[in-house]
Amino acid sequence: MENTELVTMVNTQIVPICIFLIMMGMGMSLVLNDFKRIFKFPKAVSIGLTNQLFILPIVGFTLASIMPLEPEYAIGVMLLVMCPGGTTSNMFTHIAKGDVALSVTMTAIASILTVFSIPIILNLSLTHFMGAGNEFSLPIIKTMLNLMSLTILPISIGMLINRYASTVAKKSQAYVSKFGIVFLTLLIIFLTYVQRDMFIPAMIAVGPISLLLNVSTMILGYFSAKWFKLNTAQKTSITLEVGLQNSTLSMFMALSLLANYKMSFVPAIYTMLMFFTAGLFIKILRVRHGTKKVEAIDNQTNPI
Repeated sequence: MENTELVTMVNTQIVPICIFLIMMGMGMSLVLNDFKRIFKFPKAVSIGLTNQLFILPIVGFTLASIMPLEPEYAIGVMLLVMCPGGTTSNMFTHIAKGDVALSVTMTAIASILTVFSIPIILNLSLTHFMGAGNEFSLPIIKTMLNLMSLTILPISIGMLINRYASTVAKKSQAYVSKFGIVFLTLLIIFLTYVQRDMFIPAMIAVGPISLLLNVSTMILGYFSAKWFKLNTAQKTSITLEVGLQNSTLSMFMALSLLANYKMSFVPAIYTMLMFFTAGLFIKILRVRHGTKKVEAIDNQTNPI
């Protein structure tokens, strides 16, 4: 198989199928009560979603506008901030002894809401950064339907599996989370190999803004949760949810919907950095609170 055929197959077939499986796996960890938490315990969920759906895009747009970036890289930043959360943030929240229920709730709600916000914000971003009449304009309804087929549909299937085959769902969840990490890593390696001549220049160009975006949004997430007096487990969840994006979905939109490798470099480079900063954040938590104290926090029954 020629390289071009392999690249096309990866972008148009393998990536969508894997995203579908990852989102279905997330659905297998959900029940209807996860969506009811926003009404039962609105404080923490609202703070987290405000950070994800409003603060994150605003910070991303501001940084992309003021920093000297090529238009494709600026769009890459916007693709990233339009896709908050994901199974990666849920897994890191579990490792950090954060409020996993809160993390899963924010991820699920954000995944559904962004289906409708992404096409609109993306087209506005394309016009702003690349000029009116650019070749990358996307039909809003068709894009929404594409995103629904990769988010809402598999999440719904996963929830049905959890409802009627809970044993299968519970056994599958851990494997799906690990699969998501492995697939994302392999996708970045593949992307780096295919565009190896561009990778180092891209790292130099977008590395600083990726790190600044990641660190600044994690700080905003943490201190907004602290300001509203949430407990440590909740602060941990919100910090990681805001800092760890759904890079796989971002790269899918760059590679498949927009067919532009340059736009996919920001999510790829951001992913490598977010793994490092998330690990550092968890390390700081353990040093600050001590393993026993963090474990105790995990076992608290404080409501969301």
